[in-house]
Amino acid sequence: MKDPKVLTIQDLSCYGQCSLTVALPIISACGLETAVIPTAVLSTHTAFKAGWTFRDLTDDIAPISDHWVKEALKFDCIYTGYLGSPRQVDLILSIIDRHLANDGAVIVDPAMADGGKLYAGFAEDFPSHMARLCAAADIILPNITEACLMTGTEFRTEYGVDYIESLLRKLAKLGCRNVVLTGVSFEEDKLGVAVYDCAKQETAYYFNPKLPRMSHGTGDVYASSFTGAYMRGASIFDSAAIAADYTVETIRLTMDDDSHWYGVKFEKALPSLAHRIAQLTE
Repeated sequence: MKDPKVLTIQDLSCYGQCSLTVALPIISACGLETAVIPTAVLSTHTAFKAGWTFRDLTDDIAPISDHWVKEALKFDCIYTGYLGSPRQVDLILSIIDRHLANDGAVIVDPAMADGGKLYAGFAEDFPSHMARLCAAADIILPNITEACLMTGTEFRTEYGVDYIESLLRKLAKLGCRNVVLTGVSFEEDKLGVAVYDCAKQETAYYFNPKLPRMSHGTGDVYASSFTGAYMRGASIFDSAAIAADYTVETIRLTMDDDSHWYGVKFEKALPSLAHRIAQLTE
């Protein structure tokens, strides 16, 4: 049996436990060969004080792909995270066309917004470009803010099941096959995900206790562990649950350290994730 190969495309923040510094170790710990294309290099992620460095690597993406074409490199999964521009979206659509193996999976984390607004540096039309990438995806992993921006839906902090179900149907119209909507909460003490099969129009929910801490990088932790579980054979729902449990555990392991504000101690929970993933093939 061939071992799956995963390509992840996102920025590299040299310090701060997010993006590639999270994706590469988590997916690798799931027992998967992992290749990367960094879209930019930052000294730290942007929640640090002003002064962080940024180098755009957009011009390197096409030459990397050209070399890989000569080497006939294909990947069983292409997983994208934070992207910096519409041009990068176009380049990644080309990479999917050139480097995705037959029956391969495209997983898109449209990392661009939270708390009802875009991250700094994005133009107002960027969600429409991210929606184009989501249209090519087998699975998308937006939070509620990102979902609202891509579908032109009013962002709400208080909502019911009907609001979430409507949002899922709108996301399905983008063209993706499955949606895992993160940050869903119908009760004050619970936080979870909604898993939507676009063809069957069926939704399943999974919840964990809501911990009293906001942590940077948890979206990347979630998307990376989801990708690892899914590419090791878990169903979409089980992958969503495994990733949710793992992400909650990383937050729990960080809660007693106020100085560790910039991320979560995901490394400490990797053995438990690897053990759970290993059980998938037993």
